[in-house]
Amino acid sequence: MKMECKCHGVSGSCEVHMCWKVIPPFGKVGNPRKSSQGKVRGATEVHPKQVSSRKLLVPKSSRFKPYVAHDCPDFCDRDPWHGVFGTSGRQCNRTSLAMDGCELLCCSRGFHTAQAEVVEWCSCNFRWCCSTKCKQYWHLMEVHSCR
Repeated sequence: MKMECKCHGVSGSCEVHMCWKVIPPFGKVGNPRKSSQGKVRGATEVHPKQVSSRKLLVPKSSRFKPYVAHDCPDFCDRDPWHGVFGTSGRQCNRTSLAMDGCELLCCSRGFHTAQAEVVEWCSCNFRWCCSTKCKQYWHLMEVHSCR
């Protein structure tokens, strides 16, 4: 992966310097693996084969070895080398089936449930000049976090 950076600021000044990793175009990754006959080296042709009531994809050659560009980091566990913080201690949603749900976010490791006292601000009014007055609403809330 390549680093790409841009400067942001008034009249071209570089007050904020932002950088990110960029994935190379697919052709740049795939073309070196392609032979002069137009076939990809290391790829295996597969054919459907009927096995009982199911169809399976069976490699034509027994020399099947998939091409792996690099190992993907595991985002479940902490990995400072790849800049991954892991999900241990992250707050999750017990009832959600989406990415914020405890089952997915906690990588099937389970989660802790605790009661937390939460303050919310409500009925806020702007006072001239220059303050805001709000009422505080305290309540207990169930909080779930990954093991």
